[in-house]
Amino acid sequence: MSTGEAQEKTPVYGYLQQPSMVDFEGHLSMVIFTSGCNFECGFCHNAPLMAEPKLGLTWDKLKHACKQFRLQWVDGVVISGGEPTIWGDKLLELIEFFNRQQLDIKLDTNGSNPELLQEAIPLVDYVSMDVKCSPQNYPRLAGFDSEDKIQKSIRTIIDSEIRHEFRTTVIEDFHTDSEMIEICRLIEGAQYYILQPFLPRDNLPDPALRSKPRTSPERLEQIKQQMNNCAQHVITRGG
Repeated sequence: MSTGEAQEKTPVYGYLQQPSMVDFEGHLSMVIFTSGCNFECGFCHNAPLMAEPKLGLTWDKLKHACKQFRLQWVDGVVISGGEPTIWGDKLLELIEFFNRQQLDIKLDTNGSNPELLQEAIPLVDYVSMDVKCSPQNYPRLAGFDSEDKIQKSIRTIIDSEIRHEFRTTVIEDFHTDSEMIEICRLIEGAQYYILQPFLPRDNLPDPALRSKPRTSPERLEQIKQQMNNCAQHVITRGG
């Protein structure tokens, strides 16, 4: 990479300062974030990254950060956001960069870009996709109205046989039993399905959600039993 190329900016807006032991199973990982998202989830915990996408670190600074993390025995990287796939070819360039750093790669996605996902899957080691709700409710919960893309992304991931997980943030009065049955049909055959609680915060994009109660452990466990046959492993986190 020439000096000029090294000073070009990457899609990486920032990263966690400390290595993570929980974001990429089996790896001590560097967690990086891209900015910009094409969803409008009112319960998003990374709301500052929902704005228009902005370039961030230079390639040189990102390479330096990777070297520092490698000194701490980091062997993996999590590409999160925002929504990484809105960056198109720049995301593929980023993935190739991390491959050159000899880091295993986990890609987080909302599933809105199945075509790019298909290109990325052979280049990464693990894919984690959020399944917000049943396809017909995506416009209501996420402000996204292309349910066919969500379904195509799910089948692309499952059929590829790459290591993968799907995950749902459970909002009790929204994710009813019938809603979860629809999700179960959607992800049938998945390797891992993760259920995580909704957590109220004062800075959530939707003010109406800021005072909603946290999802109870009892409800998470109830859904876990209900969803037991939709994936090889159904797991609750943070309950």
